[in-house]
Amino acid sequence: MTLLLALDTATPYVTVALHDDTDVVAELVSERPMKHGEQLAPLVAAALAQVGAVRQDLTAVAAGAGPGPFTGLRVGLVTARTLGFVLDVPVYAVCSLDVLAVEAADAGIGRDFAVATDARRKEVYLATYDASGARLDGPVVDRPAALATDVPVVGEGAVLYPDAFPDARGPVRPSAGWLARAVVGERAELLDPEPLYLRRPDAELPGKAKPVS
Repeated sequence: MTLLLALDTATPYVTVALHDDTDVVAELVSERPMKHGEQLAPLVAAALAQVGAVRQDLTAVAAGAGPGPFTGLRVGLVTARTLGFVLDVPVYAVCSLDVLAVEAADAGIGRDFAVATDARRKEVYLATYDASGARLDGPVVDRPAALATDVPVVGEGAVLYPDAFPDARGPVRPSAGWLARAVVGERAELLDPEPLYLRRPDAELPGKAKPVS
């Protein structure tokens, strides 16, 4: 049996799915935002229970690589790498914007478009795609006004900043089910399971002490 576990923690909500090489057989989304560490493991366990499987049945793991908040990405990718190590199965990562693009393309967006997600600090992460969902450029991080466009824009960024992105389209947040479909169907670039950061994290190690003058 082939069973891929997919998870994404690049947004305030955790999403988990299982794919049996034919289609998604389970998908769950957390009920509370910003509780990645508390909710990821129970969601994985619940998804496995839904299909009568256990962790040892997993044959691969895939995780959203962001870009997104440092803490959330770390929780998801560390969990994916740990499961891969313990179960001795491959671990893949995919840019979370690419996942939104694949879903939008399959929904029939029909033309070049952009994906914009919330980067906080009144900024967005943005990448551009062709009608098939293949990435053309990005991702980058900047203020919405600097990235404003009239093409269709998928993702939460378009909802938050309608003046910059007037043609907002769904989906709004990346889905673990579509992450799984993107991996199984080879619809997106597969990355090493490391966080995709576009700027330095807020928490940094202190630099060297300045000499006393």
